[in-house]
Amino acid sequence: MGEDLFWAIRGGGAASFGIVVSWKIKLVPVPPKVTVFTISRNLAQGAVDLVTKWQSIAPKLHENLFIRIVITKEAKEGGEMEVVASFNSLFLGQCEELLQLMEKSFFELRMKREDCKEMSWIQSVLYFAFYTNRIPLEDLLDRGTKPERFFKAKSDFVQEPVPSFLWGRMWGRFLEDEAGVLIMDPYGGTMNNFSDSATPFPHRQGNLYNLQYFVEWRENGTVPYNKHMKWVRKMYKEMSPYVSHNPRAAYMNYRDLDLGKNDNFERLAFIKGRVDPGDFFRNEQSIPPLLPQESSAGFSAT
Repeated sequence: MGEDLFWAIRGGGAASFGIVVSWKIKLVPVPPKVTVFTISRNLAQGAVDLVTKWQSIAPKLHENLFIRIVITKEAKEGGEMEVVASFNSLFLGQCEELLQLMEKSFFELRMKREDCKEMSWIQSVLYFAFYTNRIPLEDLLDRGTKPERFFKAKSDFVQEPVPSFLWGRMWGRFLEDEAGVLIMDPYGGTMNNFSDSATPFPHRQGNLYNLQYFVEWRENGTVPYNKHMKWVRKMYKEMSPYVSHNPRAAYMNYRDLDLGKNDNFERLAFIKGRVDPGDFFRNEQSIPPLLPQESSAGFSAT
């Protein structure tokens, strides 16, 4: 295969370079029992302050503890809608140890013993997909046809905590009819142990978390499309002063066309030009081939 191509397919979008037909996977140990929890807080319960605090805590948590945030609207008793921030967690250990860690590192969330659910790791995969582990594990193998739906996802990387006043200002955006979901995935931890160029994926040290702006709808046609796209683009624009810039980075697998460039791009384009000069393996955001005669004129990407 060659060292360069092996480097390129591990984070540079393997679909740009060919078809991967076999893998070697390095397994890591997990304990017999892991612990999950989902704790939701609304505005009256201090959700804005908790989200603000989480930004500084989550990237520095114990390496066995992951806590993300999902902000969306939910129906209260009586049918009225409210915005909630759900703190969704996986801990590689049992509940008692987790309670001690949370007391030290994020006591403001006021986690209780009854918030914990202990299960096997494979059951936690179901939990994160459906917020329950009460369905058969075999459902993970279901590759059948899904109901038709449309969606748009955009992303950002946050390198400095977003001020609390902005979270307060944006809270009402989630009550709009066309509103979607905001997902906040922490970085730090093992992510910081690799250089920006170790693989094509450059988002390493210095990133607090990743933001995903996600909206979906089921109605076909330009009217629902424009309505939902307007919401996600409005959220993206409002966050622009508070996220990475020069370039404004994004997570490739969310399939957004507005990707920035980075120092790994030119190397990927050279490899693409060598293994697929005719650009047979292409999609809407695949790596374009850079041929030797083009390199002298300079090359950039957005």
